[in-house]
Amino acid sequence: MKFFKPEINGLIVFEPTVFEDDRGYFFESYNQKRYEEAGLKARFVQDNISKSKYGTIRGLHYQVGEFAQGKLCQVIAGTVLDVAVDIRFGSETFGKYFAVELSEENHKQLWIPPGFAHGFSVLSEIAVFHYKCTNFYSKEHEKAIRFDDPELNINWKINNPIVSEKDLKAKYFNQIEKDFSNDS
Repeated sequence: MKFFKPEINGLIVFEPTVFEDDRGYFFESYNQKRYEEAGLKARFVQDNISKSKYGTIRGLHYQVGEFAQGKLCQVIAGTVLDVAVDIRFGSETFGKYFAVELSEENHKQLWIPPGFAHGFSVLSEIAVFHYKCTNFYSKEHEKAIRFDDPELNINWKINNPIVSEKDLKAKYFNQIEKDFSNDS
């Protein structure tokens, strides 16, 4: 397994070793010992899977307080642009984002710790997105930032996005509360 740490502290991109032959492929999608050696020391309590069509943007979501979540993201089918925005007040990279394509071909995974807003856009006809969470979903602790926030200026690689009503009502980046600090 290969991995690299982007310039935004806390994020890790994993590239599992894939064994392919004429029957198909095999890879470990998670091995606690190997991921801990790479710096991901998390306890996962919930797995989620979503299926979305081309042009869908989901996010930018996060949870706060005792329900803050870390997420290990991967794509089972299709291709997405996965995006993490640093919302840790006082961080050198506060307000910066990192984006990486995750696909069924490249098998990459993105680790997003608490203190980041997360979203993705679907670049293929459909995408099946899987993520492991370090905390349970809590509607009362859920927050969101507008996907099209001009301050963040994220290039989602989509011209006419399909976005939920809930995500269209999200706050702009300059309206978010100080839920995370560089120390969290």
